[in-house]
Amino acid sequence: MFASPRISTVGLGYVGLPLAVQLARYFDVVGFDIDGARIAELKSGWDRTGEVDADALRNSSIQFAVDEAALAGTDIFIITVPTPVDEDNQPDLDPVRAATATVGRNLTVGSLVVYESTVYPGVTEDVCGPILEAGSGLTCGTDFFLGYSPERINPGDREHTVDRITKVVAGQTPEVTAQLAAMYGAINNRDIFEARDIRTAEAAKVIENAQRDINIAFVNEVAVIVNGLGLNMRDVLEAANTKWNFLPFQPGLVGGHCIGVDPFYLAHAAHLIGHNPEVVLAGRRINDAMGAYIAGEVDERLARGGARVLLLGLTFKENVPDLRNTRVVDIYSSLCEMGHNVDVHDPHADRSEAQKFFGINLLSRLDDAIGYDAVIGAVCHDEYAMLDTSSLACLLAEGGLLVDIKGMWRDTILPDDYRRWQL
Repeated sequence: MFASPRISTVGLGYVGLPLAVQLARYFDVVGFDIDGARIAELKSGWDRTGEVDADALRNSSIQFAVDEAALAGTDIFIITVPTPVDEDNQPDLDPVRAATATVGRNLTVGSLVVYESTVYPGVTEDVCGPILEAGSGLTCGTDFFLGYSPERINPGDREHTVDRITKVVAGQTPEVTAQLAAMYGAINNRDIFEARDIRTAEAAKVIENAQRDINIAFVNEVAVIVNGLGLNMRDVLEAANTKWNFLPFQPGLVGGHCIGVDPFYLAHAAHLIGHNPEVVLAGRRINDAMGAYIAGEVDERLARGGARVLLLGLTFKENVPDLRNTRVVDIYSSLCEMGHNVDVHDPHADRSEAQKFFGINLLSRLDDAIGYDAVIGAVCHDEYAMLDTSSLACLLAEGGLLVDIKGMWRDTILPDDYRRWQL
């Protein structure tokens, strides 16, 4: 085992950067990313994801690098790049393959390569191992070794940070597992679970978010039923939650880089063995349809085309700037297709990214946003949750419709001439 390993994190997004900052408190760490602008920002002390504050960055000993020459002499490589799906919802392993090829060119005898990226069982050993061998000319399992430790970063979550959660680790050999346990244990007070093998750890990760997706899908389907019965879903859940073993999931949009993606990796693994993953894919279909369902309910209540609609929030969750796989855009596009005029505001989203990814020009401020036929609270940013009766009434035209997807204005009293609809 390495007594004091030199570590390189490959990929400095929501997962890689917080991990690198924590590891750098105990080890010699290189933070590598192919995005030169990202590296320049981090060197200046700015993290665009908001996961690491400026003081922590400036005080860190991390060597930030965009030149792979900085990877020379690395003992442990940690690959933390995204694993999205393509337009057909099939796993897109191109980022993992590219990062693996980069590492392969810089492998030396005795190196350890550990993956944190979410994959289906078998990717680390069957896909990445051969790429590393081809790039290095070394033999996997003899000259270098593999490991897996699934990431559990929850963007915007200041409680379940990488240094405060259980870390699952698995290595190609017991010695590799022990090395990973020692490395990750240094940053999380030895809160380590050693999985039986790499495939087991990969499977554990991919089902974590699939389970959550399915539970939310159940609540979303019930919300559609309950709304059709003329009942309030939040009232129903409040009553049901009094039972000791009722699971407290809430209805809503399901996006982001994990819950809205990982089930497709599990489904892909199922198809590889000839199994039709009915429940997993049903959950995805239900959740992906919620944006269009909400837009349809709004359109029905507006009862005319060409209405002015204000959509509050665009990011995939509250109080983060992350626009990846946000399903709020489904509400936007559906309402536009129905002939409505939709403005969007989000104080956390990057305006240039909103334009680049979705063609949406975000409102820069709400001061002049008045007289809308409908206002939709899509994301529970703190700025929106704090809007009071008078603020909401100013946004709406007389008799306007307030749509509360997140239940953040459930207790807000509106004048009698205003209407509301809650998911």
